[in-house]
Amino acid sequence: MKHILSIIAITFLLTSCGEEKKNSVEKVLEGNNLETIRTKRAELVGQQEALNAKIKLLDERITDLDTTKHIPLITTFTAKQEVFNHMLELQGNVTTKKLIVITPEYNGILINIYVKEGQKVSKGQILAKIDDGGLGQQLSQLQIQADLAKTTFDRQSRLWEQKIGSEIQYLQAKSSYEGQTQAVNQLKQQLAKTTVRAPFSGTIDDIITEQGSVVGAGQTPLIRIVNLDNMYIETEVPERYVSNVVAGKNVQVEFSVLGKTIDTKVRQASDFINPANRTFKVEIDIPNKEKTIKPNLTAKLKINDYTNENALLIPQSIISENADGEQYVYVVNNKNKNEEGVAKRIIIKTGKTQGDVIEVLEGVENGAEIINEGARSVKDGQTVKVLTYETENNG
Repeated sequence: MKHILSIIAITFLLTSCGEEKKNSVEKVLEGNNLETIRTKRAELVGQQEALNAKIKLLDERITDLDTTKHIPLITTFTAKQEVFNHMLELQGNVTTKKLIVITPEYNGILINIYVKEGQKVSKGQILAKIDDGGLGQQLSQLQIQADLAKTTFDRQSRLWEQKIGSEIQYLQAKSSYEGQTQAVNQLKQQLAKTTVRAPFSGTIDDIITEQGSVVGAGQTPLIRIVNLDNMYIETEVPERYVSNVVAGKNVQVEFSVLGKTIDTKVRQASDFINPANRTFKVEIDIPNKEKTIKPNLTAKLKINDYTNENALLIPQSIISENADGEQYVYVVNNKNKNEEGVAKRIIIKTGKTQGDVIEVLEGVENGAEIINEGARSVKDGQTVKVLTYETENNG
């Protein structure tokens, strides 16, 4: 409006004296007198300066009378205490302690495989057989000798009880029997190594070595077996969170490839800090009743490392910083019935952030009316008008 009134004033003044100036200037120009032309020009310049001074006075009065046109329009929200759960975001991989590749304990030819891929097996079940290289025959011979030694010892023992025979005969029989028995047991243990058994109940995931292949003890991978019941996620956490990320903390696990989110807890936090990368390991329980979660699956983790039951949260976008590095926001005070109030700058101290919001530790009181939209365009002590009043901060 100030500029419109200025234009009207100028138009009015120019119109009122337009004809006179026109005629006067025409007459001067028709005379072709240089001095007269210069004099006329100086006269017009003086009139223009006087006119500008009058316009300036009009603008100043308009500014004084029309103050409502200078009030910034803003929106606000009320600072409200709420529970703030800060979440540490990491990535981890699914694993299980029951996932192994079985290798043989005996050198020889893999003569039999008794299971198929995908087959469920129980702990101790026979999976494969390796040629024993004649150990079975040796065991049979040793067993015959052990049986004879037992018979001899039993007879000598009865005689010794009847005080018949010498003590040395009794001890020799006993020693022979115990030696043969030990030899049989050792050979049985050796022979047992030719039989491959399931170390735990699970599913045969892969038959790696074909029947008829020569295998080496502790070297040749035979069968991969996995159990999906006791699954967990392992991740590495920076050492600065060592006192906040502990057993029992809530965790939200997201499997993006499965479109699945699970709420669980930290089951174990390591006490060892890896000196190479300054992290410690954390294990997180994963329920897997549907058997859809597989080993080595990548997961996004949100671990609750901090909770404030009475936090004041504000949008990060409304925070400004002064030359001293202090953060500040604006609140509205002394608001009248016309929703007009005074903007006041408040220095604040902030804490943790989560998404678009940040925790205010100092400076803002519960129930304060904080400027949201327009926060970066107002000044301290400026009159503002609230257009929309939001009862709470939605972040």
